[in-house]
Amino acid sequence: ARDGGATRARGSRAVSRADAGRYVCRATNKHGSAVRSVVVTVEYEPSIGETGCPARRLWVEGTPAELGCAASGNPPPRVACAKLGDSQDPPPASPNVTRAHAGTYQCRATNAHGSALRNVTVAVEYSPAAVSLRVLPSANVSRGASFSVECRAEGLPTPTYGWALPLAPNLRFAADNRSVAVAGAAAANRGLYTCTATNRHGRRAGSVMVRVDESRLALVASLGSLGAVTAVGLAAAGGYYLKSTACKKGEYNVRDA
Repeated sequence: ARDGGATRARGSRAVSRADAGRYVCRATNKHGSAVRSVVVTVEYEPSIGETGCPARRLWVEGTPAELGCAASGNPPPRVACAKLGDSQDPPPASPNVTRAHAGTYQCRATNAHGSALRNVTVAVEYSPAAVSLRVLPSANVSRGASFSVECRAEGLPTPTYGWALPLAPNLRFAADNRSVAVAGAAAANRGLYTCTATNRHGRRAGSVMVRVDESRLALVASLGSLGAVTAVGLAAAGGYYLKSTACKKGEYNVRDA
């Protein structure tokens, strides 16, 4: 009989894991009885479930790389995990997690009675990196022209963006705050544009210098002044010519005139 249970009839049947435990065997005849305890162990092949081996893991860059996966089975199975597409197992405790650790791993539990497989997807989060700024069409802007400054950064979770820039009324930010557009550049728009990318693991900033070039405007003004002076000179010369030829009739050499 099972220890503490009812007497079990003789006979054979398929063994299940529930059969494991302590049994008490009692032999009896008219002269007395004898008792002996027997411990029954049931061996079975491995299995891997969600509780001991979650199908999705979230690692953070810089922490120890450790992929633990528990399996049931008797004898206790050996569990080994390898990244799909890689020839080597990931290091269990070192080196620290990098973005290269992200991917799908296959964990195999093995004992004398068989094996079980389970895939585990690992995502790696990391603080913002590789912040870059780009000025379109150029960081050297002509006065009155339009330009935009775009900010890009890697990071997981996706970073949010903030700006430190010259304050002016002609700024327009994109819905995701990744870029700022300037219409009709003026002197107030020249200076340093700094973008900061932030997520829950940290922040990083990048900067670019924007120059508003007014030399073309000065050139136009100079040309305008030169044109005015030339016009005045031509007017004076024309007046002198008309005065010198007043009341004179005849033919004149165009070259002399």
